[in-house]
Amino acid sequence: MSADTRTGGSATLPTTEDTEALGRALARGLVAGDLVVLDGPLGAGKTALTRGIAAGLGVEGRVTSPTFIIAREHRPGTRPDGGAPVALVHVDAYRLGEAGGGGDVDMHDQLDALDLDTDLASAVVVVEWGEGVVEHLADRHLRVRLRREPESDVRTARWEWVSSG
Repeated sequence: MSADTRTGGSATLPTTEDTEALGRALARGLVAGDLVVLDGPLGAGKTALTRGIAAGLGVEGRVTSPTFIIAREHRPGTRPDGGAPVALVHVDAYRLGEAGGGGDVDMHDQLDALDLDTDLASAVVVVEWGEGVVEHLADRHLRVRLRREPESDVRTARWEWVSSG
């Protein structure tokens, strides 16, 4: 990993365990009110990274992709770093807009119905497939771009804090 996980950086992630370890490292700098937006194609490691963030936050429950339920909340537990307990809301924005036949209005209505802005007051919100969709929910967000190398299981990650204004 290069650079400080609290400001930005990049990493080469040869294994799923490395992706989860990056998530744990990123979690050390996260607090209630933080929005994390994950970008990457299928198989890039978004859910593995979220599992690591969840482990780093010490939240309760098994982390799996929330594709079919769209959002899953994990209650706060004991943080391994001794930090203040915080809940995790894990969102998969991939299917937003499908129920109403597609379109931006339907997607934004569904996003509003999830009440994520309320969750941000007391949780870390991680959104898979969220780039271009959820940034307006917070003044700044942590954007993590994950890519999988062709013909390989090696992934790369780049992260940075981005102002939404």
